[in-house]
Amino acid sequence: MNHIWILAQADGNSASSGISSAPVASEGEGTTTVPSGDETSATPRSAFPPSQFLFLALMFVLMYLILFRGPRKKQQQHKQMIQALAKNDRIQTIGGIIGTVVDIKDDEITLKIDESNNTKMKIVRSAISRNMSKD
Repeated sequence: MNHIWILAQADGNSASSGISSAPVASEGEGTTTVPSGDETSATPRSAFPPSQFLFLALMFVLMYLILFRGPRKKQQQHKQMIQALAKNDRIQTIGGIIGTVVDIKDDEITLKIDESNNTKMKIVRSAISRNMSKD
């Protein structure tokens, strides 16, 4: 392999095509030729144009909304649902037990699970999954 082909896009209206060929040196290093243009003042370009900064900021906002705000909102709704429980509400626990609220104390709720045997169960508020009577 004696030649390396370099494809480049020329800035402005330069006459050269931007394609050059250079022989490969013996150590594996190649040379490149840059087409000469009418550019007398070389203005440094920033690594990220302003549109990319805007895109990155938009991506961070979307990540915040998806990763943090959504679960926090659900958590607040669940907390409000637990605070609004009243007697005779039909609820489902995290374990899948369905019962009717008989008594509510500080952090303890008594559920009536079976009507025929009058079976009752005490659970903590955090074990409640959903309020079926409100759904």
